[in-house]
Amino acid sequence: MAEPRRKTMARPTTPEAPALEAPSPLDLDRVIHERVRLGIVSALAGHEALSFNELKETLGLTDGNLSAHARKLEEAGYVRCRKSFVDRVPRTMYALTGEGRAALERYLHHLEALIERARGAEGGGEES
Repeated sequence: MAEPRRKTMARPTTPEAPALEAPSPLDLDRVIHERVRLGIVSALAGHEALSFNELKETLGLTDGNLSAHARKLEEAGYVRCRKSFVDRVPRTMYALTGEGRAALERYLHHLEALIERARGAEGGGEES
């Protein structure tokens, strides 16, 4: 008989809904956790909006790489994309949505809990 598959869906912890068990690295939000997507979300968190070119230059990405990762974030509802023309030149702007900002906060809270646990901040670790 085959073993049951492990559940890999994210179960983020928040101050409003604390985890019943110790945080697990396997429970990190997989949409945000990927390096490029974390860079995009982090860059947008500090700005009202950024253009495609601003994100591309800031993160050192190719057009295709940025486009693919931004699309994933948009599909998850974390990023909003607005396309327009400025002097007949296409311009794509990205902004973090409320849902995206909340997801980033949950992600950071989860990471902080993992770091505290790893450092033994809850009194379980040895002092050097």
